[in-house]
Amino acid sequence: MKNPIASLGLGGLLLTLLSLSPGASGSSASSDGDGAQPHSGGEVNIAIQPEPPSLMLPLVQNNPVQLIGGNIFESLLRYSTDLEPMPQLAKSWEIGDDGLTYTFHLYDNVVWHDGEPFSAEDVVFSVGFMTEVEPQARETMSHVERIETPDANTVVFHLKQPYPAFIMAFEVGSMPMVPKHIYEGTDYHNNPANAHPIGTGPFEFERWDRGSVIVLSKNEDYYQEGLPYLDTLYWHVIPDAASRAAAYENGTLDVLPAGSVENFDLERLADLPGSCITNQGSEMFNPFAMLWLNNREGPMSDVRFRKAVMYALDRQFANDVLWNGLGRIPAGPFSSKLPEHDDSIEAYPHDPEQARALLDEMGYNGEQIRLLPLPYGETWARWSEAVRQNLEDAGINVTTEATDVAGWNQAISQWDYDIAFTYLYQYSDPSIGISRTYNSDNIARGSPWNNVEGYRNERVDELFAAAAVEADPEARQQLYSEVQQILHEEVPLAWLLEMPQPVIHGCDVHNLITTGIGISDGFKNAWIESGD
Repeated sequence: MKNPIASLGLGGLLLTLLSLSPGASGSSASSDGDGAQPHSGGEVNIAIQPEPPSLMLPLVQNNPVQLIGGNIFESLLRYSTDLEPMPQLAKSWEIGDDGLTYTFHLYDNVVWHDGEPFSAEDVVFSVGFMTEVEPQARETMSHVERIETPDANTVVFHLKQPYPAFIMAFEVGSMPMVPKHIYEGTDYHNNPANAHPIGTGPFEFERWDRGSVIVLSKNEDYYQEGLPYLDTLYWHVIPDAASRAAAYENGTLDVLPAGSVENFDLERLADLPGSCITNQGSEMFNPFAMLWLNNREGPMSDVRFRKAVMYALDRQFANDVLWNGLGRIPAGPFSSKLPEHDDSIEAYPHDPEQARALLDEMGYNGEQIRLLPLPYGETWARWSEAVRQNLEDAGINVTTEATDVAGWNQAISQWDYDIAFTYLYQYSDPSIGISRTYNSDNIARGSPWNNVEGYRNERVDELFAAAAVEADPEARQQLYSEVQQILHEEVPLAWLLEMPQPVIHGCDVHNLITTGIGISDGFKNAWIESGD
């Protein structure tokens, strides 16, 4: 089956990618339009880039870990591409009229991959586990006063005050369920089960041939009858983008997740017979690229230096040349896709002269600045080179210190960097995906996803805390607008790009994108049409 947008020119392709909506041409859901019905059996081959440092999703949150781990682990809910809550381990739920109680009713026939039963006690344990190891979970669950388990299949969260975003906190990457019988009383980070992750998801970990392939097999005891359809998922580690593109062309690969190939290759691969492309599946994640700026010491501790970095960056070039115009340049710390985004904030322009003037004013004397790229492939490597050139053109002395994913995680979590690339998920609400990056109580070694830049502002802390529990939309917006104005002025980070997430796949792979996190839990419903 030929993708209906494959014949478009590049401009038409990009416009269509950015405007696709559920059920639109080119989305995975539309590939069922020929009347074919789901059936069991078959395997799917997917690119994974880069090779993940771990598959223990509750402990490691990198994108490749989420892509694979989201099919092994589950949370209480899923979320549609319109960000409506959907059942997962919880088959139903109620929210109290006062907004203070959330009651989840669990499926009663769920077992872990080792055969042990899943229960409400696992939910309580998982909340404690995640709040200990993950800043986003810790911040979200700080609104919980207590948790009750009236029976093995019921969990009741009692909140301290109404927190409207709470229902959005149970996506698998944010709050994966962890088996209590395996992790209770252990050193989480050194538990032997980390090498063989055990979840409740539709697929089980089978094997990992390092540098080659990660294999997941069908969970034959899955609690939702008839699912999953597929027998096996093969996640292939292929060293470079050109080879991944070639593997898709010759049929070795069926699915290319976002970032698997160079952006300039998207049109050519989408134009192949039987090829489909979609920009759906990142609505919940809302990925946002940034530069960590270590605010603690050296030139980065001076706001004039941080502003100079913003003026030095040619973000339009990066979007146009490296991301084929698919992204959007942010004015400040909030994605334009969020309702709380303040449209009055003006983006920092590319102005090397202004950057130099600020550096002269602060007395910068050429101290060497270490730049840490994100080791996610060629596009990111070229982006790092472009940023290095931007900074050097403004008079900043830069040296690049490249590493692998595990090394990047270690450097960021131990604050051993000056400037570093990253991208974080802003999720569906600032209290879930943004405040964690700027709140001062989120400054702690050991995580690359908290306030690793070391930014402190008491007023910002107060505003985020107040906005999270503010029920009146107008008052909430005023609080978040003030936050954005302060952050825009103090530049704790350098904001780069609201990132696109196009996925390419064979049109014979159906129902691949059925939620707002896409491939990260997509294979539960996916099936492959034999004989295409």
